Amino acid sequence: MLSMRSVEPVKLTLKSPFKFKCHKSIECFTRCCRNIQILLTPYDIIRLKNKLGITTGEFLNDYTYIEIEEKSSHPFVFLKMIDDDKRSCPFVYEGGCKIYDDRPANCRYYPVGQASLKKIDQEINQPITEEFYFFVKEEHCKGFNESKTWTIEQWREDQGVDIYDEINREWKEILFRRNLPGHMLDDVKQKTFYMACYDIDRFRRYIFESRFLEVFDIEESILSKIKNDEIELMKFGFSYTKFILMMDNNLKLKQ
Repeated sequence: MLSMRSVEPVKLTLKSPFKFKCHKSIECFTRCCRNIQILLTPYDIIRLKNKLGITTGEFLNDYTYIEIEEKSSHPFVFLKMIDDDKRSCPFVYEGGCKIYDDRPANCRYYPVGQASLKKIDQEINQPITEEFYFFVKEEHCKGFNESKTWTIEQWREDQGVDIYDEINREWKEILFRRNLPGHMLDDVKQKTFYMACYDIDRFRRYIFESRFLEVFDIEESILSKIKNDEIELMKFGFSYTKFILMMDNNLKLKQ
């Protein structure tokens, strides 16, 4: 698990420079893939289950575990490490990463970390989300000793995180939610949250094979998109999750 002692407490911007390179000949190659806790986003899960050619339910059952976040009572999904003395990632072998092209956002960013801060913009007097960056400098990592120079912006482009960040921004809106004192999510809402955000194959069946469409008035154009496009289905899952958490009254009930 990542120790906060490895986090350099300096707030970075897209223009912040650094030196780093990871390659197969480096002494610490794949060391960063051990004894870690990797939070998976809904988009991570879609990419990984498609890479493996399995359903979201199969992926979640075989490769993940759940933790309930105390302040929000949201169910969060983490990648399950192998039960060995190294707590190794199940997708890493001696030659590298088996799912490299579809690796999670947290893996893509390493050794850079990304954080989001909700604050009030004084000019418009509205809440905004500020994104910033920091370095993760673990003792075993020799990559910072290499001569390759980047900015955070160049690193993000090289690692292909743009699409992850774009999709995850809507997801992060849900993550900022906190329980009112004494109002934890009940079991039903937690299970619905889990299905709508993570198990989208089951969520699709729920929409089209239950009474869902007898209750909610969903436009035909939206139904067509979510039936055939997993990303659109995932985004609809975010909207449904906000609705059940009473964060947004964005769905219409049938009269």
